[in-house]
Amino acid sequence: MNKTFDRSLSIGMVALCAVFIFESTKMLKGSFGSTIGPGMLPMVLAIVLSLLSLINFYQTFRVKNSDEQKEKLQYKRFFILIGIATLYCLLLEPLGYVISTFLFLFLAFQIMEKGKILNSIIISGVISFGIYYLYVVVMKGTLPGFPEWLGF
Repeated sequence: MNKTFDRSLSIGMVALCAVFIFESTKMLKGSFGSTIGPGMLPMVLAIVLSLLSLINFYQTFRVKNSDEQKEKLQYKRFFILIGIATLYCLLLEPLGYVISTFLFLFLAFQIMEKGKILNSIIISGVISFGIYYLYVVVMKGTLPGFPEWLGF
């Protein structure tokens, strides 16, 4: 853990989240036949990310200094995750939210920790279906549905 990096990143993330929250309030309300506006999801995610950043900032003061060796940065995993995030963005419309999110999460979990395939499948499925259900069914929002060729 690099305390200086973590503190700087936390402050930067809170500032970036403040911009996202401010800008999401400017988005049109209730467009695309939705009862909630398109700015709701970015605002909620920005609030959650800023809270997590503040927790990370607080944790840097609680951890005692250690003389352990620095962890080796894992650039390969980082660039693979950037690649699958880009692929996720490209496949979101053609495959729909549930399938593309499931695939993204499953691959990300496997990149971060190989093995535990069943756990990755279960967690990815619960998250992708759960968010889709909450956002589309409960809050009456809109997300890309299933592809037409699946017959849904």
